[in-house]
Amino acid sequence: MWSALSIVYVLWGGTYVAIRVMVEDVPPLLGAGARFAIAGVAMLVFLAARGHRVRVSPRSLVAAGLVGLLLPAGGNGLVTVAERDVPAGLAALLIASVPLWLVLMRSTVGRERVHRGTLAGVAVGFCGLGLLLLPGSRPAEATAGGILLVLVAAGSPRLSMPSDPLVSTGWQMVVGGGALLAGALATGEANDLHLADASAKSLLAFAYLVIAGSLVAFTAYAWLLQNVPISKVATYAYVNPLVAVLLGWALLGEQLTIGTAAGAVLIVASVAAIVRRESAPSEAAEPEPIPVPASEPTDEDERCIKQPAVVDSVS
Repeated sequence: MWSALSIVYVLWGGTYVAIRVMVEDVPPLLGAGARFAIAGVAMLVFLAARGHRVRVSPRSLVAAGLVGLLLPAGGNGLVTVAERDVPAGLAALLIASVPLWLVLMRSTVGRERVHRGTLAGVAVGFCGLGLLLLPGSRPAEATAGGILLVLVAAGSPRLSMPSDPLVSTGWQMVVGGGALLAGALATGEANDLHLADASAKSLLAFAYLVIAGSLVAFTAYAWLLQNVPISKVATYAYVNPLVAVLLGWALLGEQLTIGTAAGAVLIVASVAAIVRRESAPSEAAEPEPIPVPASEPTDEDERCIKQPAVVDSVS
């Protein structure tokens, strides 16, 4: 369990830094699209070689495709575009506000009664978000447009998915990657790529995103969803941004101002409190782990799990 959690903590935290480096020479839509398309095809080929049925029902394909459009394309694609103008650490902290937005939507749009402690955590988290966005607190290279894109990505919704997480993830990445590549072609980004002029570090960052950030981390994440209580899996939501901030500071020399540090503490603390409070009741009645089926489930025995809003996640 701790090996898989460490992989998700570190590799997904590192994706923010890798994206920031990749977009120095690789157009963002093209880079993100190629990343997910390659990783998705590779995952489905690997699963097929291992005996999994990767052919899914039309209903499952539509569901996986819709999530692929919302998360790899809509969520991570927007983050990739935004990181041309937003430091990796700040982007990770803004994405860490996902649970705050979800609780806000539950209480307003869904008209669900939310515990007072959870609402208090949301209020603290948004105070931290406000600190991050103050002109004097955010890094000088962070533009308002880039920050807005990251916040839109953080609001990407969640959908229920079929129970074979690796096959579902493979199809999500294929569809999401295809949508991003289509966007790159439509905007003319494909003409802006000149591999001969791309630096070695940008190409290595792209390779990291395909192999470590997608294939390895998603495999570990899928295993965790099947074998570990969701309250422990959800800890990535407040560990990833800390890893990203530290890596951005250590590897890219990103600014770590007092305002950024204070906002980070408030956001991470509020998300940790919300995750613990929201998951504690369900953990007590946690069902037995459900093994990943070796073949495609039928409509009758198809089970659903929640697809968390990982903009990196689909990190």
